[in-house]
Amino acid sequence: MDTGVSKSMSGGRSGAVPLTDKRLIKGARARDTVLRRAVDIASLDGLDDVSFGRLATDTGMSKAGIQTLFKSKEALQLATIDYARVMFIDAVIHPATDAAPGVERLRSLVEHWFGYATTPLFEGGCFRVANMARFDSRPGPVRDALFGNQREWLDTLAMELRNAVAAREIAELDVDLAVFQIDSVLCAANTALRLGDESAVTKVRRTVEDLLKTRA
Repeated sequence: MDTGVSKSMSGGRSGAVPLTDKRLIKGARARDTVLRRAVDIASLDGLDDVSFGRLATDTGMSKAGIQTLFKSKEALQLATIDYARVMFIDAVIHPATDAAPGVERLRSLVEHWFGYATTPLFEGGCFRVANMARFDSRPGPVRDALFGNQREWLDTLAMELRNAVAAREIAELDVDLAVFQIDSVLCAANTALRLGDESAVTKVRRTVEDLLKTRA
């Protein structure tokens, strides 16, 4: 959707923003406000607690206005998942692309994940960890979206492990098993960090380095 400023019509005021565009900009800002609060609620209490009423209370917006933006609770939940996905990509995936493919980038992904979880980006820590267990036995679009994001993350880790093997930085290994191990310790670290165990970061680093220590 184009929310930019359109060119003024001939004879109109120079630089004037058409009413339609002003409404689009206002709607986009309202949507952003709602979703930024929604991802925090979901990370703390789960997507089931992301409701029109709670968001209206927390943001000061009208319940009817939020319903107009998202139509249904499921649409709101799906938009919240997508918003969290973009935030995760911006915080973890994109910064790691500055590192060379393979071992260096894998380490960078893990380090940026630490920043994502310890800052934390969301009030309740890792968004995916907070919600996947709640929906793993509940088929439907929300579950599909959550696990689609999880698959993207696992595929990203797997790609860098394969890059490392191809470049002979590390020996051949069971990539699927290694990815499972890395993701498992990251999920465990998220819980530990929420409980105040800062040693979790060191434990994850040791686990990852143990997987990478065998040279080709």
